[in-house]
Amino acid sequence: MGGLSGGHLKTVFPVRDPQFGDSPPIVSARVTDAGRSEAARTGPSTTMKPTVLVITTTRWFATARLAMALARAGYKVEALCSSRHPLSKTSAVQRTYTYHGLMPLVSLTNAISASKPDLIVPGDDLATQHLHNLYERKRLEGNDGESVCALISRSLGAPDGFPVVCARASFIESALQEGIRVPDTEAILNAKDLSRWLARSGFPTVLKADGTTGGFGVRIVNTVEEAEHAFRLLQSPPPLARAVKRALMDSDRTLLWPSLLCRKSVVNGQRFIQGQEATSMVACWEGKVLASLQFEVLKKRGPSAPATVIRLIENTGMSHAAERLVDRLKLSGLHGFDFMLEAHTQKAYLIEINPRATQVGHLTLGSGHDLPAALYAAISGEPVRPAPKLTEHDTITLFPYEWITDPASPYLRSSYHDVPWEEPALVRACIRSSLKKGFGHFQRNWLNEPSKASASRPELLRPPL
Repeated sequence: MGGLSGGHLKTVFPVRDPQFGDSPPIVSARVTDAGRSEAARTGPSTTMKPTVLVITTTRWFATARLAMALARAGYKVEALCSSRHPLSKTSAVQRTYTYHGLMPLVSLTNAISASKPDLIVPGDDLATQHLHNLYERKRLEGNDGESVCALISRSLGAPDGFPVVCARASFIESALQEGIRVPDTEAILNAKDLSRWLARSGFPTVLKADGTTGGFGVRIVNTVEEAEHAFRLLQSPPPLARAVKRALMDSDRTLLWPSLLCRKSVVNGQRFIQGQEATSMVACWEGKVLASLQFEVLKKRGPSAPATVIRLIENTGMSHAAERLVDRLKLSGLHGFDFMLEAHTQKAYLIEINPRATQVGHLTLGSGHDLPAALYAAISGEPVRPAPKLTEHDTITLFPYEWITDPASPYLRSSYHDVPWEEPALVRACIRSSLKKGFGHFQRNWLNEPSKASASRPELLRPPL
């Protein structure tokens, strides 16, 4: 398999950032063997695949899975990511550019300049925020920034919606105006606001910080003391010790600026809905939903953590909510919507938007449910050509998290276990990363001596039928 480690290096020349000054040349574009063979095969043909630039500030495994699905749909895939990202372990990505957490807009500007993409797909909330910030900066440049502004609005949707999708209370207010069922939600600015909110909402209640991702900025609280502690924690800037540790241990510098600048987060209160979590992801274009996926969450890594086991569903309330908001905000690209299905009524309550690709975006489940194919058709003008349906199972176990947290889980046998067998280097890199964080003995045996590990769990080592 062609990897990035053996690729050629290309120097991306610097741009001047008014905040940070001149950046050094970033020697970061690595061309894969897949990219070289594609160029050799196509030659100087004028018919080129559209290029998608996937950008991410995290090391999520799901972003690599999305890149694989985008490549299968027909895109030439390039990526802006941190060093040693799982994206570098998949042959789907033809070129990567290094993301620098201390100079995010410089990194993004250089990557766009070198890649010249037709579309940008953000893989996490901070990546989306970087695109919004870059749009504002380029808008102030007038004619010089027009092309970048057009690219960002083509990729994400109408710029008027940017402030809405990144502020939880504003987004819920927009949904309410569209007649969508939502729980009471409001911004909490201080201790007095918190006291008033708790008096109205009662317990349990939910506190959420703007600008957070992956469930890390969400707390469900049951007492006044818990609420006060959670509010202080969610509102405070990241501790400098934590930011430095992430920078040194994981080469992740995204927390350094918020920590150094003492940047506080906006915290929101949201009424707790008793019921089952559900999630939806859509591919949309200029305010129209092109394809969608809807899942009920069966199991999670933790109370506020992402799902590990999901079940495919069809829910008209969820569909209606997504369609109305995509139209209202004139969204384009990939977006996720989270819901609660009320326990005694099964009514869908919209609780938030993820203005970026989520961890289910790579799941190709047939006509109308293949998001990469629908988005490719919109950008290329070609008919939609969905990939073969991934599985006939409704229940899907997301690799690697269920296997890591519960290797004895019955879902590993009874459902479709979504392992990317076609990319063994990616699978190994994901497991090694998990082991580095202290996960279990069986997984270590699987990685080092797979023949012994397979004696007790053979189904984990063979691709599903």
